[in-house]
Amino acid sequence: MSQGLIPATILTGFLGSGKTTLLKRVLSEAHGRKIAVIENEFGEENIDNEILVADTTEQILQLSNGCVCCTIREDLRSTLALLAEKRRKGELSFERVVIETTGLADPGPVAQTFFMDDEIAESYLLDSILTLVDAKHAEGQLDARQEARRQVGFADQIFISKSELVDEPALHALMHRIKHMNPRAPQRKVHFGEVPITEVFDLRGFNLNAKLEIDPEFLSAEEHHGHDHAHDDHEHGEHCEHPHHHAHDDDVKSFVFRADKAFDPAKLEDFLAAIVQVYGPKMLRYKGVLYMKGSDKKVIFQGVHQLMGSDLGPKWMPGEKKQSKMVFIGIGLPKDILLQGLEQCLV
Repeated sequence: MSQGLIPATILTGFLGSGKTTLLKRVLSEAHGRKIAVIENEFGEENIDNEILVADTTEQILQLSNGCVCCTIREDLRSTLALLAEKRRKGELSFERVVIETTGLADPGPVAQTFFMDDEIAESYLLDSILTLVDAKHAEGQLDARQEARRQVGFADQIFISKSELVDEPALHALMHRIKHMNPRAPQRKVHFGEVPITEVFDLRGFNLNAKLEIDPEFLSAEEHHGHDHAHDDHEHGEHCEHPHHHAHDDDVKSFVFRADKAFDPAKLEDFLAAIVQVYGPKMLRYKGVLYMKGSDKKVIFQGVHQLMGSDLGPKWMPGEKKQSKMVFIGIGLPKDILLQGLEQCLV
């Protein structure tokens, strides 16, 4: 009997940001949902022993609430394959998987595992990458560690913990900074891991859907800075209510490309293939909903590093304004080269 694909969530975040607290919350709140948790390492902050039932040689533990917990001894791929096999044989019962990465892990390769490996792709569906940010230490961590900035760039959803420990302006500045790195991930404050399960699962961050949500505040800031080359920046400095707006020049940045003219499919494909070839390792997440010449449907594409996929979306509705919208999040990407290149792929 086909059980359908198992949704998987990657939980990443700064050291001390409360990933384990959040996991414990989710596990204790699992309301009859059975979850398999894969931990990159059992650290000091182990999942509570009170809820562990039996230790097995295989490092797969059945928890008393029906969830499963396992630690990665070898690579993620084999752990996922083993879990899926045990589930097929009826030896384990779980509905979804949560992978908790170490504090400094790069979520990129973890995400790629779900697309590169046929066996994994036939069993699992990557739902989203969640990143926890510790408000108290975020500025320092973002300044000092590229891994922390990468985790922000990869996220589909950002949870900010410990926000009660910082004042309002500092929190505001942090959220603003994060938005510039990643305008497509909603941010929300969480207290001690208290997040409703609905905000953690089934977010469909990797779905090829026709929605490209980019924070509207980010878009209006882009309008002002991007398409207005005649002014120099100071003239509309007052537009930005955040005085510390340009204090951080993070290497993880995002930018948006929009166009009302259609793309020439062959040109665009060549250009994107070339860009991914050259800049793939620096491209964290990118997504677009595209208006293509010769198609009455939206074309949706997205990618992680060098892996890019596209699909036909719904038809353009009568009277709907046809336009392309793309967002790129990456490390030191040459914005001008990309924007000009895309511009040249238009019909």
